[in-house]
Amino acid sequence: MLNLSLNGTWKMRELTDCRLIPAQVPGTVMSTLLANGLTEDPYFRDNEYKARELFRKDYEFLREFTITKEFYENEKIELVCYGLDTLAEIYINDKLLAGTNNMHRTWRLDCKSFLQSGKNHIRIVFGSSIQYIENYTPEEGKEIHYSASGTMKDNQYIRKAHSMFGWDWGVQLPDAGIWRDIGLTAFSDARLTDVDIIQHHNEGNVKLEIGTTVEALKERSYLLTYELTAPDGSKKSYQYNTDSEHADYLIEVDHPQLWWPNGYGEQPLYQLKVRLFMDGQECDLKCYQLGLRTLTISQEKDQWGSEFAFKVNGIKIFAKGADYIPEDAIYPYITKERIAYLTTSCVRANFNCLRVWGGGYYPSDDFFQMCDETGIIVWQDLMFACNVYELSKEFEENIIEEAKDNVRRIRHHACLGMWCGNNENETAWLHWLEFQGHSEKLRADYIKQFEYVLPRAVEEEDNRTFYWPSSPSSGGCFDNPDDVNRGDVHYWAVWHGLKPFEDYRNYYFRFCSEFGFQSFPSIKTVKSFTEEEDRNIFSRVMESHQKNNAANGKILYYLSENFLYPNGFENLLYVSQILQGIAIKFGVEHWRRNRGRCMGALYWQLNDNWPVASWASIDYYGRWKALHYMAKNFYAPIAGSLARTGKVIEAHIQNETRKASKCNAVIALRTMDLTILQQDSYTITIPALAAGKVSAKDYTSMITGREDSVFVEAVFTDETGRQSIEVEFFQPYKYLKLEQPEISYEVKEEEDRYLISLTAEKLACFVELDFAESDAIFSDNYFALTGKEPKVVELLKADIRGEEITSAKELADKLIVRSLRDSYE
Repeated sequence: MLNLSLNGTWKMRELTDCRLIPAQVPGTVMSTLLANGLTEDPYFRDNEYKARELFRKDYEFLREFTITKEFYENEKIELVCYGLDTLAEIYINDKLLAGTNNMHRTWRLDCKSFLQSGKNHIRIVFGSSIQYIENYTPEEGKEIHYSASGTMKDNQYIRKAHSMFGWDWGVQLPDAGIWRDIGLTAFSDARLTDVDIIQHHNEGNVKLEIGTTVEALKERSYLLTYELTAPDGSKKSYQYNTDSEHADYLIEVDHPQLWWPNGYGEQPLYQLKVRLFMDGQECDLKCYQLGLRTLTISQEKDQWGSEFAFKVNGIKIFAKGADYIPEDAIYPYITKERIAYLTTSCVRANFNCLRVWGGGYYPSDDFFQMCDETGIIVWQDLMFACNVYELSKEFEENIIEEAKDNVRRIRHHACLGMWCGNNENETAWLHWLEFQGHSEKLRADYIKQFEYVLPRAVEEEDNRTFYWPSSPSSGGCFDNPDDVNRGDVHYWAVWHGLKPFEDYRNYYFRFCSEFGFQSFPSIKTVKSFTEEEDRNIFSRVMESHQKNNAANGKILYYLSENFLYPNGFENLLYVSQILQGIAIKFGVEHWRRNRGRCMGALYWQLNDNWPVASWASIDYYGRWKALHYMAKNFYAPIAGSLARTGKVIEAHIQNETRKASKCNAVIALRTMDLTILQQDSYTITIPALAAGKVSAKDYTSMITGREDSVFVEAVFTDETGRQSIEVEFFQPYKYLKLEQPEISYEVKEEEDRYLISLTAEKLACFVELDFAESDAIFSDNYFALTGKEPKVVELLKADIRGEEITSAKELADKLIVRSLRDSYE
């Protein structure tokens, strides 16, 4: 089989304009206009609204390419488009080859009769998605009037990433173009059209059932060979002769090295190569990266209802992570390097799970390979979210092929944990007033689409991965999808409902797959999209970069409940991030303390697709917010936590590892000048995969009359020597008598890192380390300094981005240290 890539340099024009400009493919209209300096940055100030109008027009991409005689003489030639966004007409040598209407699909188009040996010409015309949705006429009785917050109305009529039309965190930028690879493939004998790999696990043995499908243009026998490379590099080869279109072959792997999620073991990966031979000539080759594991969702009945837990290699794990959205609104900017940075940041924060949200796109192979390699379980939504869908015959056929395309591509990955039909559609039909006004025809379409059509399409291609109809859900059929005793839940009373953070502790969800709290990005990020005059959270530009209605006011409301008002714009951004971290910490720690009843906490959201105020813990530029640093601690495999009820404080330890751990806890009552008033020490062995209470102490007699001047510190140390410090107060932060902590620090340089030693004379809360120009990932940040012993923070030289830092002295001079007390000084 021969392949000819059509990636590279094309030309592009607006369809009514004869001027052609160079375009790189993969690429889109927006990436091309920006590369040629023909439009302003859509992320700067309020340029979004001017940029959006560009997509009322149609555009054309075109190029010439050469077909060799050898290539042309093949019996079958296909044009393979791995991503066309979205309404495309493809012309080869000025003849219409096909029209496409789904950016999520791979399009394979027989095109030999359109080609010639030598020079050829291809052009692809992309119609305006805005014009399409504005002019769409639905079937009678299926008119849709709902649109999700922040989006352009009627975006559900087109199979394009919903969030490209905006969301309550996202820019309205409905781009168009050739957003993934494109090329030609040619063959005359046979090719592999499908390879399905099913794992059968037994004690000390895994059987790989490899099912192949061959498209043969000639009736003759062929040879299949299989080469399996173990993680240690050792190889085993097998072969099989057959003349059947479908063939199944078993490979036995003795003493298999099992794949585990991050924190539970290693991620050994096997490499499988399947080759097809005919008449001694290699016709095709497929390569796969495999992790050997069992992985499903357990829904066993228990005393509370039915559990909802990922079960890996027989072990029920507590899912720790967040919800993932597209990393950029301009899709060609989502590079392998950015994906690697983001997934690595998840691992460093002790994640073991990401939920790919259904309003974006099916991630690239690079994303799934990185999750395989790092041990991140992927909850994969199908691309439907917060919408009512008209299930016409054409739409149904389209989404079936979309599902099959992506299931075939993704199903072999070790990281794939489950398929989910949609985001929030089931609960919307029951609880969102805007949904309930739609016709019974559309309500019936929902059941058909997500509980019959799509699960059947998924099962045809992948009959071993768990399918869940919606998130949240209790199993479907509109059967109380928000039931706290079964299935998964999205909980938004904190934030949207303005409930206090403590409200999380009233609920014992079986799996909380979405909950969140907003913050502003850092000042460096804000400076990237503002002029100085814009730097007020209620300015036109700052509100343009805040897509959730009244959200800036919500941040100020929660700030008023917890903190003194910050002095200055930069301090307001800083305190907003602390608020966000505290909110999510309340929920996660509570649910981890109730491991067994709750088995997952995925906060909304991991990342941004442009610079914006949002629920993300990592902003558009990859800067860790306070929440992401806090997540590193509250998602730690062995984590301590404190919980206060009145003047009683409980200490807990959660052990999310596969072996018991002997832990020490030193719990002290201190004054703000760090004097110890009372102290207790405990040693406790926490069983594997369990949570345990260390202590409960009533401090009433010791603190009455000085509740605002004391705090409880817990120093937790596990048997590896890892130490974490938690603090708890008896009053909101705004009432505490915090003094200037008088922080001092020194920096030492080692071969590949810097060591920053910090001390404080008085309690320092939420100590932030940063630079004015450079970006960095510190080993810890937004921490408390609670004693006279130095706290040492590591900074790897490889983790410094931007302005170069070449010495310990330079780092010390450029380091900016801030604590909560500085925010209102």
